[in-house]
Amino acid sequence: MGGLRYDVEVVGLLASPAHRYAGRPGGEVPAQAGDRRDRLEVRAGHGIVGDRYAGHPAHRDAQVTVLAAESVERLAAELGAGPLDPLLTRRNVVLRGAEVEALRGHTFALDGGTGPLLLRGGRPANPCAWLDVVLAAGAHRGMRGRGGVRCAALSDGALTLGPAVLLSPVPLDATRAGEAVRPAVRTVR
Repeated sequence: MGGLRYDVEVVGLLASPAHRYAGRPGGEVPAQAGDRRDRLEVRAGHGIVGDRYAGHPAHRDAQVTVLAAESVERLAAELGAGPLDPLLTRRNVVLRGAEVEALRGHTFALDGGTGPLLLRGGRPANPCAWLDVVLAAGAHRGMRGRGGVRCAALSDGALTLGPAVLLSPVPLDATRAGEAVRPAVRTVR
């Protein structure tokens, strides 16, 4: 795949064999340390090996979720909260240095040195109410428009923590990585 080349960093990887934020948000944060990974194996049309959504037809366009670390950092600054853990958003891949929201509707590749993993960015990965419990009060609302992108896996591949290359068909601006993308306002005629 051709495209514009961006040096990024994979700062978080997550695969979860079980749903952690089930039901209404509670006062206790479910244990999640076992879901953090140093490496993810991805299969085309299937998803992340070992993840609860792998192979489920309802998730074929949402097999891998990708988030910009800067989104959570900007949220922390806006809320006046200390450092927040981006993996508590439950996204599979957390990147630093990429305007992730701009990848909606586009096919792109991530390569951490093991070969390119081809993904098709789809709809937004909307935040859930649990974020007010696991991150900080106001996080649910604050992550709207910057909660990441749901992607379909178009090739087999692997991702590891560390430096990576992102190939994008559209220009990306790393300075906008933490900005919220709001839906266009429709005017009534």
